[in-house]
Amino acid sequence: MQILCLCRELHNWKLLPSYADAFRRHGCEFHYLDADLAFDAPISEVLARCSAAPDLIMHFDSGLPLLPSGLARCPIPTMRFDVDSHTYTSRRIRWASLFDLVSVCHAGYERIFQESRHPGAFLLGHAARPDFFSDHHERVFELGWVGALEGPFYARRRAWIPRLASTFRMNDWRKPYTLKEVGEIYSSSKIVVNFSRDDFAEDANMRVFEVLASGALLITSLPTQLTAFGFQDGVHFVGYREEAEVMTLVQRLLADESIRLRIAEAGREFTRRFHTYDSRVATILRQLARAGNSFPAPARQWPDSRVRFAYLDFFAGYALPRYAWRQYRAIVKGALQEAVQGAALLGKALARNLREARRIVH
Repeated sequence: MQILCLCRELHNWKLLPSYADAFRRHGCEFHYLDADLAFDAPISEVLARCSAAPDLIMHFDSGLPLLPSGLARCPIPTMRFDVDSHTYTSRRIRWASLFDLVSVCHAGYERIFQESRHPGAFLLGHAARPDFFSDHHERVFELGWVGALEGPFYARRRAWIPRLASTFRMNDWRKPYTLKEVGEIYSSSKIVVNFSRDDFAEDANMRVFEVLASGALLITSLPTQLTAFGFQDGVHFVGYREEAEVMTLVQRLLADESIRLRIAEAGREFTRRFHTYDSRVATILRQLARAGNSFPAPARQWPDSRVRFAYLDFFAGYALPRYAWRQYRAIVKGALQEAVQGAALLGKALARNLREARRIVH
């Protein structure tokens, strides 16, 4: 099977290398796209650059806002890999409607996509790479942490990580790490406490799967979407409902090695059995086989004006008014509703560009 990814590895360095390797282990050829295309280049131009016709075209959430025109008429199955589905959900559903399949990282959101009449939506959670985690590292850190602390959604982290570091032996939590270094940190830690985004505390993010696969004990807030993936509190991880519990939990579990090791090992075994990138790729291939030749992208049945509005919305969302404007000019000729909505989106995109320009200047 030939798979074409509509960006390059560097545009999503956290996920793409792991998925590319897993596809190749399944016998698929995984190809990246040349980066010198217009963001709205025709899909025919994209395919002309391929040495062989792909069997699947994948569009990852990434730093490259490429959305080839003509996807709604593409003769090859297409898939949108949607990561942050909890943000701008209605817009993401509109973008995903251009694709035959859409994978959703957050449990429950696949139903929201399906209820919005996307029959190709399915759940595909984050995963772990077992080869990044050593089973022979000495666990020299009582507590490990890797993750951003700056930004509007990480106030809890900023408050708690320094407090924990003042009490427990930790790695250097201020510095950034490569993916392999993250594996080394977790493999050298006895416990890792997860603080998800303030606005989405139940998120089963990449961190929780990586910690579980490493054999460190995961402590995370409740409720958690981990339960939707089969994990159980007290069996595979330890949950807390109030942040004030965290300090006491860490102290108790450091002191009770038998409980800590039992839960950590159960989490490690369950993750490595069911939640690796290999298992995620197997899910994708099953979904593709199930779809067969049905091409279920909703946009394949839409009028041209509605398709163009989805493109306009995408480019406006990425603050690319020039590309959004191209779609708007075609829409305004005959679709009043989309024209009015499109004008509002264009205005927001232009305002966002202006704010960014001012920030750079000052």
